[in-house]
Amino acid sequence: MSTETKKPSLYERLGGVYAIAAVVDTFIDRIMVAPELNANPLVDEAHHRVPKAGFKYLVTEMVCQVTGGPQRYTGKTMQESHKHLNISASEWVVFAGIFKAVLDEYKVPEAEQAELFAIVGSTRSDIVVERPAAKAG
Repeated sequence: MSTETKKPSLYERLGGVYAIAAVVDTFIDRIMVAPELNANPLVDEAHHRVPKAGFKYLVTEMVCQVTGGPQRYTGKTMQESHKHLNISASEWVVFAGIFKAVLDEYKVPEAEQAELFAIVGSTRSDIVVERPAAKAG
């Protein structure tokens, strides 16, 4: 008989749906008004077209699902919802910085942050449009 205890899921270690929803709420509020992100006219237009409450709901669903919670994400794929936004690598860095700041504000432990960033990082190729490097002249 094994005495090994099962490690709680990331979802459980983050505090479940209510804690995740609180972080998502703050995070979405910040990215929706971030001047560096809204400098991209396609992102700015999307931020004003999509109702914030619905966006927060879908992101909460997604985070809950990918961290092991019982919720199921019902939105579009990351590629489908971002392909038309022409998001750059530098915009991705700004997005990640805002995410990190919010996680720090909510005192999410570093180990859980690392797991979250691994999950978020796995979506980068579906979101960021890679541009060829400029040739030196």
